[in-house]
Amino acid sequence: MHVKSTAIVLFLAVATLAGCNDTLDSFDPSKISNKVEQPLPSKILAAMKAKGMERNSPIMIRVFKEEGVLEIWKAKTNNRFDKIAEYEICAWSGKLGPKVKEGDRQAPEGYYPLTPYHLNPNSKYFLAINTGYPNRFDQANGRTGSNLMIHGACSSSGCYSMTDAQIMEIYAFARDAFKGGQQTVQLQAFPFRMTAENMARHRLSPHYDFWKMLKVGYDNFEVTKRPPEVAVCGRQYVFNQQVEGNATVNAAAACPPMSTPPALASALASYNVSYERDYAKALNKYKGKAWVDPSEAERKALVAAKRKAKASDLAYAPTGSALKAGRLVSIDEFEAMSSDQPAATQTPPVPAATAQSAPASPAVAPTTTATVPVPVPNPQTEAAEQPAARKPFWKLWSSQ
Repeated sequence: MHVKSTAIVLFLAVATLAGCNDTLDSFDPSKISNKVEQPLPSKILAAMKAKGMERNSPIMIRVFKEEGVLEIWKAKTNNRFDKIAEYEICAWSGKLGPKVKEGDRQAPEGYYPLTPYHLNPNSKYFLAINTGYPNRFDQANGRTGSNLMIHGACSSSGCYSMTDAQIMEIYAFARDAFKGGQQTVQLQAFPFRMTAENMARHRLSPHYDFWKMLKVGYDNFEVTKRPPEVAVCGRQYVFNQQVEGNATVNAAAACPPMSTPPALASALASYNVSYERDYAKALNKYKGKAWVDPSEAERKALVAAKRKAKASDLAYAPTGSALKAGRLVSIDEFEAMSSDQPAATQTPPVPAATAQSAPASPAVAPTTTATVPVPVPNPQTEAAEQPAARKPFWKLWSSQ
């Protein structure tokens, strides 16, 4: 009896782990009658119910390149978001840093509003969701590129590529949320989890100023557990800002007078007290050291055996972990390596009038964020720009 019970426990444990990161090895597309309408697995539906989430409630997607993770966050009945699913990204191309121009093989970083228009049920990569790159920020900064996707097949050239089993679930999360009335799903694409430790480790990157700007939105979500309102002005992202009077926000023009709601500003100040303390500790830890971001080839070398095992599938091209392939070197070695490479495209510095720095720490730090005002309706993002063509987006590019 004991042996039987142990076997059952082991079976359930393995089944649970397999469900987190399904691979093509355990997935048979021929058994799927309708991939577009395939319901979410019963275990996910049960987890949603346990967390107080309705099936068609809003979602948010977070991507972390370095960790190689895509997360699905979903609204609970109290309108706060909680993580409901996490997937290992099978392949992403390039290195850490934003996409700048067509053909640079970089996967986007930033905040992207997704609509039903961005879902592609007829993708040659099983299923796909267009990221919406370039968004208003990218356009205002002269960045170019097209057809940057989250899709299946585990092969990337500027996209975030999942296994077919994974993209079917991700697609289902978005489909159900849109059916529930969500107008835009916010995609947040980050180079890494924007903790004090990681920011200190990457402090010498040429993209650091750009990442500090993304971190403002990251912090807003950490404090409120609601997708932040995202706007672009002065060629910069701004988050959860109240615009004074009847002023309008234009991506290429200077930002109008705006402010952070007082309760939110206070909560962010408290959050930053802890962050600055942790950042100081991390700086001491990495004193005299710099992190070398691995190339795509270096990442692929770590998973060469995995690809070899699927040699018959020419499309299958996992890229491995940037954390495992990267390394710490001395500052002198890092500077020597940097001088041998072309200068990275810099993000324009944040104008003083638009920078969203945390206010001074309050005399008594708030102990809860329950009263922090958050945007309504939920989630609110910049309006998605629609092309003139009326037919679904996937019909414009599925043959390419």
